[in-house]
Amino acid sequence: MKFKSAILTFLALFLAVSVRAETVTAAGDPWPPFIDPNDPDGGVAVSLARETFSRSGFTLEMNIMPWARAIDGVKNAKYDVLIGTWWTKERTEFLAYSEPYLTNEIKFIKRKGDPFEYNGMDSLTGKSVGIVRGYGYGDDFLNATNFKRPETADFLPNVKKVVSGRVDLTLEDELVARSQIAKEDPGLIDQIEFTKNALNANTLHVTCGLANAKHEEIINALNKGMAAMKADGTFDQILKKYGMK
Repeated sequence: MKFKSAILTFLALFLAVSVRAETVTAAGDPWPPFIDPNDPDGGVAVSLARETFSRSGFTLEMNIMPWARAIDGVKNAKYDVLIGTWWTKERTEFLAYSEPYLTNEIKFIKRKGDPFEYNGMDSLTGKSVGIVRGYGYGDDFLNATNFKRPETADFLPNVKKVVSGRVDLTLEDELVARSQIAKEDPGLIDQIEFTKNALNANTLHVTCGLANAKHEEIINALNKGMAAMKADGTFDQILKKYGMK
């Protein structure tokens, strides 16, 4: 009987380890403090996702790359999830969205002393607004025809273009912008200003490609785990760690 009991215990442990060994592969670009390759825990969004998935027996593997390659990789099921995705109608055609877990307030960045203030799409008429290729700034902004939207692969080059006068404006969540500038080129912060008014407030989601055979399982696990984290206080504890609560 003892031998049989030991075998059953071993099998239970083996099955538990096997379940927990399943990996969810994530893709994204450097986006401190949400996705931060210099943070031992990966940033606030990565920390939240890792803890959330662990509650459903998944481990999270984060892969850093340019955003356009990340979204294409998830769209084509090369990677399982994007940790931080804004909602756009176009993306719903190839991505399954989790429930929102945070909100980003997207503001325009201008040269210091520039009197510009954002007051609707008409206020952008004739402007050149630097954007990051593949980012979801909202359909109204992306479809407007009264201003230019030159693209770059990453955010920081757009800030440098604003400072040098090559574009009039760029835009980003203010917390993200300040964090990334402080870490990568702190001298820029004294040469720019943020508008008081935001373009929009974008909810932040984890997404999985519809081409991924497990997209429903993955998103359901995320939603279930995130709800549990909010209920037991773990969600707020992680936000407090990053000064966001």
